[in-house]
Amino acid sequence: MMETLHSVTMDSPVGPLFLASSARGLVALEFDKRLPGQQTIRPNPRDLRMEAKGLRFQESAEELQAYVRELNEYFDGRRREFRFPLDLRGTEFQIACWRALLAIPCGETRTYADIARAVGRPQGFRAVGMANNRNPIAIVVPCHRVIASDGTLCGYGGGLEVKRKLLELEGARSGMLAA
Repeated sequence: MMETLHSVTMDSPVGPLFLASSARGLVALEFDKRLPGQQTIRPNPRDLRMEAKGLRFQESAEELQAYVRELNEYFDGRRREFRFPLDLRGTEFQIACWRALLAIPCGETRTYADIARAVGRPQGFRAVGMANNRNPIAIVVPCHRVIASDGTLCGYGGGLEVKRKLLELEGARSGMLAA
């Protein structure tokens, strides 16, 4: 059965963002500009009418208005946490990792090892890194708040400059983030 997701592309200080929601909540928040091989919910970013993965996209700024409003408040520095529902879709392990990310307070960071311990896999920091890499809801599920054990920023789907901007916006900037 084909599922219809509502979608919109919004402008932001870190570039265009693609949002998609189901009846249950936000399913995807993707940077318009992606790295080669990076996951996307869209079968072809240039043609949202295409159907793939059992999904159909229907552009609807109205359906996504609440999401866009909260994201704009976040970028304006007026919002520290999001209140809208999420529709997390992934493996049990990925969802556990993403829930651990959601527990990181705005303005703070954690290491991959911290997240691995939080999900009961203390040696699983590489697996946590892969789960972060597959995070379909950038910014809201804050994988940008995860840094390497030595304090460097390390990989981010939106690019390290975007990661740095988001951490600065949240007030997590410190000497450690100079990398």
